[in-house]
Amino acid sequence: MRIFDPHIHMTSRTTDDYQAMYASGVRALVEPSFWLGQPRTSPASFYDYFDALLGWEPFRAAQYGIAHHCTLALNPKEANDPRCTPVLEELPRYLVKDGVVAVGEIGYDSMTPAEDVALATQLQLAAEYALPAMVHTPHRDKLTGLRRTIDVVRESNLDPEHVLLDHLNETTVKDAAESGSWLGFSIYPDTKMDEDRMVSVLRNHGTDRVLVNSAADWGKSDPLKTRKVADAMLAAGFSEDDVDKVLWRNPVEFYGLSGRLQLDVPAPQALHEGNSILRGGE
Repeated sequence: MRIFDPHIHMTSRTTDDYQAMYASGVRALVEPSFWLGQPRTSPASFYDYFDALLGWEPFRAAQYGIAHHCTLALNPKEANDPRCTPVLEELPRYLVKDGVVAVGEIGYDSMTPAEDVALATQLQLAAEYALPAMVHTPHRDKLTGLRRTIDVVRESNLDPEHVLLDHLNETTVKDAAESGSWLGFSIYPDTKMDEDRMVSVLRNHGTDRVLVNSAADWGKSDPLKTRKVADAMLAAGFSEDDVDKVLWRNPVEFYGLSGRLQLDVPAPQALHEGNSILRGGE
């Protein structure tokens, strides 16, 4: 079984997670830039973070046989801090990098005017740089936030077929599907969606344009949730081809819109004596 996790925050995970993910079938992933918990106080901290997603993290993932890609953006939460908004002016120099396969996470957190501006601006950047967009739908008042997001996408120059609406659930999937965008579902131990609910959504809405992710981060989460969804699908009567479509071919097709997917991973080099991981050069 081959698995592509289209949304996981490996910055917050250990190398043990990479090992376990590989053993469960994960061979590729996308790590969206996001809020790290501690609010950033300057644009420079974003740039160091972006550089890590483009350099260290792909290097670390490759040592465990996993192809790592990223999406870069000013996230919705920090779009409300005027100290951080200069990031929007610097994003273009990052969006041309080979490892960047979308603009994201963008979208809404509290649905403020500042978030309106950041979302519209970054959808326009995605259109200008021929990249898809990965959109975070808000955790609060989800349906209102989703509909507001869809309206902004329609007003942009980016085709809805180049947009992934993520963190969906049963209350938002119908509107999201009717918008023409791709549908993303985050599977968590206690919150958002779980495996059984995901199987029900797939039964009702089919497997077209559906991406399933673990979105694993600093909180209580599970980087093996993609595999658990695959197993639940098989147990519920879905075919191996259905599983491959949802867990591999769909994310490859969506992020392949960037023209930058590199799914072949070079063989890891030998470790230095006493080290558990290669550290890279300067």
